Amino acid sequence: MRSLLDYCEVAGAADLHCGCANLVTARSAVLFSSLPRPIADSILQRSATKSFKRGETIFCQGDAAQSIYVVLDGWVKLFRITPTGAEAVVGVFTKGRSFGEAVAFENVAYPVTAEAVTDSRLLLVRTTLLTTMMRDQPEIAMAVVSSTFRHLHSLVAQVEQLKAHTGAQRVAEFLLDLCDVESGSCTITLPYDKTLIAGRLGMQPASLSRAFNRLEQLGVKIAHNQATIANIEQLREYMLEDRSAPWKKAE
Repeated sequence: MRSLLDYCEVAGAADLHCGCANLVTARSAVLFSSLPRPIADSILQRSATKSFKRGETIFCQGDAAQSIYVVLDGWVKLFRITPTGAEAVVGVFTKGRSFGEAVAFENVAYPVTAEAVTDSRLLLVRTTLLTTMMRDQPEIAMAVVSSTFRHLHSLVAQVEQLKAHTGAQRVAEFLLDLCDVESGSCTITLPYDKTLIAGRLGMQPASLSRAFNRLEQLGVKIAHNQATIANIEQLREYMLEDRSAPWKKAE
């Protein structure tokens, strides 16, 4: 494993663009973006990158928490195994997102398992490095708190989504988050398989299929791993629709 800064310095011409793109991604993560550049680069210089194949385990539920991870490329899922043996997806992360902050400094075990959904490259930041640097640079502690708060905000949003949105609305929001335009039509590639999408949205695969069928009426077509949205504004309006509206009209 090699640090990102070292990689950019010694990489050949063919790899330089990729290595420096990963460096930009790492610096944009909440964990680093709020830090002065010298401090962020000092951490990056002492942190390693590692590649994982699709389906490879990054750490297991119960392992000692020793690092914070930043996704440089690919997709990673965090999940727990329920008492019945089912897999409960806690979160799915892609480039620029970090995970592991909440337990990194508690000297406890990871409460989830992390697995590469696709071929992925991660930055591993040792917690012992951060605790040592915090003594002289308290800005690092604030950066970790900011990153942890973002995770909390995301979890609150997920709970709200589960409580206030129908399955089809959750799928609509998932698709809208993948769009790179704000209006008109859009064709997107689903980043991972439908079973994981269902788990991420708190649904069964059969329920996901029914939700896709429901969204066909709104101009959404799914073909293999491609989704075509005919009218983004219409889909967004449906996603934001109050599920209690029909009951209010009946009053």
